[in-house]
Parts: sequence; structure tokens; C-alpha cells
Amino acid sequence: MHPKNQHTTSYDFDQLQACTPALSEYVFVNEHQTKTIDFSNAEAVKALNKALLAHFYQIKHWDLPKGYLCPPIPSRVDYIHYIADLMGSKKSCRGLDVGVGANCIYPLLATHIYKWSMVGADISEVSVAIARQNASKSQADSDIDIRLQTNPAYLFEGIINPGEYFDFTMCNPPFFGSEEEAKKVNRQKNKRLHLGKDTKRNFGGISNELWCNGGEALFVKRMIKQSVAFKKQVGHFTTLISKNEHLPKLTKQLNKLDAFHTIVNMEQGNKKSRILIWNFNASY
Repeated sequence: MHPKNQHTTSYDFDQLQACTPALSEYVFVNEHQTKTIDFSNAEAVKALNKALLAHFYQIKHWDLPKGYLCPPIPSRVDYIHYIADLMGSKKSCRGLDVGVGANCIYPLLATHIYKWSMVGADISEVSVAIARQNASKSQADSDIDIRLQTNPAYLFEGIINPGEYFDFTMCNPPFFGSEEEAKKVNRQKNKRLHLGKDTKRNFGGISNELWCNGGEALFVKRMIKQSVAFKKQVGHFTTLISKNEHLPKLTKQLNKLDAFHTIVNMEQGNKKSRILIWNFNASY
């Protein structure tokens, strides 16, 4: 993890329960005599998230309806810190989260950790409404602007206004190409963890959060193509890439467009991911 990440050690469940008593319902002592939760239980994961946000970031009223993507806080914090490295010594930054989701997690963390000003965009009216509630309840609504993308074909057009400038954009793109692919991967994961085949994803997720036509690769390819029109209004475009095999085609496209680019590798436990970063003004 990033050296500034506060979540590099095991969770202190005594501390977290003291901050968020509702977490206690899900905490138990395992066979190693260690306090933990059932990470296959979506409600337990949400309770842990609420405790982490309240204890470490003073975000005390975050919540999500059932079925929505429940993000792992440590990995989300990592992305924020790596963007801060990209920003260097600049303090007053403005960012855009493409596909903010109902959880609104990146704008919330960015405003509380670095005091940045954030805009979040999403194609779902329901997700936008929930994200606005989370921003408002966290008392960060003055630093967070949630916008509805009315045309799903566009990622930046209709969101970035004429004359508006962002120091960076960020995105956690849909992982899968279809609902069936998402279900298949979930079944394989449950088999590895010796869970029932019908066990639901512990992180939740509605359709536009988890899958889109063409999956991650096509989504990011579209983002790269559309970024050209906004190269003077954005300092750095960034996105998470979950599958390493997608990078050659994406970097090839960036080279064709004469875009400067770099890749930052991230690791959280056994999970590996990377951030693809590009711009049209200066090399990395």
C-alpha cells in the first residue's frame, strides 16, 4: 500500500467498535483467536466501512441501500494518495470522479484527507441522489458537486462545462462486459472460498457499477478517445485498470493519440491493480 495509507495493519476491532457500536453485531473471534468479521457478508462489510470512515476520516453518516457497490476503503484511500503524489506540491486541487456511484467514496475521501474540491458524475439518477445525500450528511457538500450525466454515450461531455478546469479526473470503471460474466466470476470466487454458489457478492453493485458493453477495456478505450476533446481542461486523466492484459491495447491507443502516459502499480493484500495516467501536455 501507499506509505501514507493508514490501513497497512490489521483492523483494531476494539477501537472501531468503540467508534461505531453497530459494528459489534458482526464481530467474532475466529479459530486463530483473532477478532474479525465475515467478509462474505455484505452487511458486515458495510458496517466495517462505516466504522473506518467514522474513525479515520470523521465521516460519520455514510450509508448505502442494499445492492449498491460497497467499496473497500483501504484501496480507495490508496488511489487518492497516488493522485496526491501526481499533484506534487499543489495544495488547492480540483478533481472529477467519473462514475461516482451512490457511495460517493472518492469525493468524500479526497475532501476529508486533502481538502480538495470534487465533482462526481454518474448516469444513474438514483445513484446521484444517494451520493448527494452522503455528501451532504458528511458536511462536505460545499466541496462536492454531484452531476447527472444524461447521455450515457459521453464521459466528459455534458459534465465538464466550457471554461471549467480540473487538475485530474479519476475513475473506477465497470469490471465486466455483462451480468452473466459478473455472476460467473462471483461463482468462481465463492468456490475458491468454499462458499455456496448462490452467495451474493460481498461488495454489492448494480448494473452500471459492475458491467457495461465491452467491459473495462472498451470503457477505458472510449474514455481515452473522448479525453482528447478536453485535453486543455484537464491536467491529468487517470483510471483504475483491474486486468493487466488490457494495458497493451490501451497504451497503444494513447501512443496513437500522442498522449504522454504512465502506470502506477498498486497492491492491497493479494489483490493487484494499477492506475493508468495520461495527459497531452508534458511527459511523466
